[in-house]
Amino acid sequence: MFCKSDNDGYREMIPGIELKTLVHGENTLMAEYRLKKGSRLPAHRHPHEQTGYMVSGRMRLTIGEETREIGAGDSWNIPGDENHYAEILEDSIAVEVFYPVRVDFLPKNEL
Repeated sequence: MFCKSDNDGYREMIPGIELKTLVHGENTLMAEYRLKKGSRLPAHRHPHEQTGYMVSGRMRLTIGEETREIGAGDSWNIPGDENHYAEILEDSIAVEVFYPVRVDFLPKNEL
């Protein structure tokens, strides 16, 4: 599967946080997030392992009991079923890979 860069396909997950599924296979899914300064990703957990990379911007990310300020070029891994949340400190772009595929993130035409 290939994905050509474009501005289509973003959907608002919660106010200030947009998601676009870039590509996926049988086992993994890669998504891009557009994060607006001042928005918050509320505490949550899911069974998927999640590995991320901050392309640009800055956020404060809490994984379990550990909080770090994340900037461009930083990366993280969130084990499945681990509580996590984030506060967006600057307009940001992040890319994350999920294992297994998050069916809820598949484009509507693939469900």
